[in-house]
Amino acid sequence: MNIQANINQMASLKLDGMKKAYLAISQMPADKQPDTHQSIATLLDAEQQMRSVKKTKFLLRLSKLKYQANINDIRYDPQRQLPKNTIAALADCTFINRGHNVLLTGATGCGKSYIASALGYQACLLGYRTLYFNMNRFIEHIAMAKIDGSFLKWLNRIQKAKLLILDDFGIQPLNQQAKLSLFQILEDRYGSASTIICSQLPVDKWFDFFNDPTIADALLDRLTANATRIDLRGKSLRN
Repeated sequence: MNIQANINQMASLKLDGMKKAYLAISQMPADKQPDTHQSIATLLDAEQQMRSVKKTKFLLRLSKLKYQANINDIRYDPQRQLPKNTIAALADCTFINRGHNVLLTGATGCGKSYIASALGYQACLLGYRTLYFNMNRFIEHIAMAKIDGSFLKWLNRIQKAKLLILDDFGIQPLNQQAKLSLFQILEDRYGSASTIICSQLPVDKWFDFFNDPTIADALLDRLTANATRIDLRGKSLRN
């Protein structure tokens, strides 16, 4: 048995997890090595775990989440009025499969972005492609994509994300181009992918924010028809 040849072949096939496990088994005393069937199971399991880790790292890098937040670290102080059972219901990320949206509202510093990032982090762990945008950057991306002709390509990138997080919604006015682009994005995602919106504006103020009754009706219908609303209270957590 040529151990090095096997290791080289695994490396050439990019079976990194299998290669690592095989090397470990080969270095064990002969009488301690598992039998053939157990060895195969060990190699396959190692490869699967390695690929899962690599995929998670890729999704987290792609997501560009604002915080490396964990659902287990979310604070449920009474003054925040954050229902623990609501977060628990979202933690398995099945809401993404249902195309269910999450609308997070509250004052500056109350933890909206952290909760959104925690849900995004959980989604990446469970294999969902996730994208995070601050709304200022989101508007900039739209404008640049329109200018350089890459708008359709950019839309396709957004569409591939099963979870889209839009932070600081409502701070900067939206021009007509941004409103129409946002409508197109939400239309493409409706019922098949999820969007998390973080905003200082209460949801009942969003209609006026769009300053266009026709677009406002269409956008809010797609955002709120199938959504969980979380209105955070209390003082800023940054103090």
